[in-house]
Amino acid sequence: MRISTTLFLTDETITPVRLARELEQRGFAGLYLPEHTHIPAERTTPYPAGGPLPPEYTRVLDPFVALGQAAAVTEHLLLGTGVTLVMEHDPISLAKRVATLDHLSGGRFTLGVGFGWNREEADDHGVTWSTRRERTREAVHLMRALWAPDPTAYTAPSGLSVRASLAWPKPAGGAPRTLVGGAAGPKLFEHIADYADGWMPIGGRGLTRTLPVLREAWERAGRDPKTLQVVPFAIHPDPGKLAHYAELGCEEVVAQLPPGDEGEVLRALDALAVHL
Repeated sequence: MRISTTLFLTDETITPVRLARELEQRGFAGLYLPEHTHIPAERTTPYPAGGPLPPEYTRVLDPFVALGQAAAVTEHLLLGTGVTLVMEHDPISLAKRVATLDHLSGGRFTLGVGFGWNREEADDHGVTWSTRRERTREAVHLMRALWAPDPTAYTAPSGLSVRASLAWPKPAGGAPRTLVGGAAGPKLFEHIADYADGWMPIGGRGLTRTLPVLREAWERAGRDPKTLQVVPFAIHPDPGKLAHYAELGCEEVVAQLPPGDEGEVLRALDALAVHL
């Protein structure tokens, strides 16, 4: 079982460089970083976990810049987003950013895809809330066209398109591993089976019940059952949980770290390392 980590890296926490070095030295598998471009001060969307929005949401670093620093000081550490709010990006520019990071890191990047929860943030990006999932699906297909080995055009039903293009660098191994976050359900599982390599269930609860449904959708889409990846995300591991995930076929989990300063995060890593 590979144990990776996630946390809200901010301008007040441990730095990406120090964290990445410490993770690799201790034998952790990877680092996944979240994304929020901004948090509008006047907000009616409630925080999904309830209560006040934690302050780190307003200070989070750009994940691609931070992961680029992490890539430069490590050799084996997996690097990922948990998650990229794809609909808030121009997909052509995002395809270049992803391909560059994957190329420079030697194929270590995982694109975590999410649909967001903050309507006001999405509004400022011109996103119609009800279309955000379909907009994300189309954007990923467009990016895959740009990552293809030969010039490939793509036109979505919405009109989103890119003409057949010369676009390098390519991701190191073709399209990078793509995992979709979100709550279990038919629509989510349809999207995962359509354009992703697997699921990042936040919290990792209820997998005994939901995984058979995902596997059915996966096989119905003609995907090889052996290739489905499920990576429980933002969990607090203990031996029982890890054994349960292993029994379900999970090969990687992503543990939640505190958004703290260097000392707090390193102490959390020491405590987590007992599970390695």
